[in-house]
Amino acid sequence: MFDLVPFGKRREDMLSQWMKSFEDDLLTPFKGSTLSFRTDIRENEKAYLVEAELPGLQKENIDIDYAAPYLTIKAVQQQERQEENTDQRMVRKERRYGEYVRRFYVQDIEEDQIQATLKDGILLLTIPKKQRSEGRRIQIDGSSSTARLEDGQQTSSE
Repeated sequence: MFDLVPFGKRREDMLSQWMKSFEDDLLTPFKGSTLSFRTDIRENEKAYLVEAELPGLQKENIDIDYAAPYLTIKAVQQQERQEENTDQRMVRKERRYGEYVRRFYVQDIEEDQIQATLKDGILLLTIPKKQRSEGRRIQIDGSSSTARLEDGQQTSSE
């Protein structure tokens, strides 16, 4: 394949991309953005099963909300790492704040029966489906004569 980079700009572009990667790494803790997290979604006859990776988060920091037809999972992470050293002045102090949000479009579920568990950084949601009736065959009653409805009364013609 051919690169679409002008001949003299190739080295400059590689250098600027490399420098940009440093800037992104250094400024990432200061960027206030909504992040996402990985999920696996499975379906069986009775329910949807959602597994969400939320390592290091406690259940108190996770909020699950269903407002038809959207299921929202929101998690807030706050970490602060501080190294105390009385002999030297502090050179670097790190804080991390992140809000993770995923929203799913889900219909025809039993919203009052949704179950959630958190174990080893994996949030497991079981979302039961509304059971649809299989339907039934309706028998036709009556004789071979045709029935009509006129002015609210049923008559039969022979």
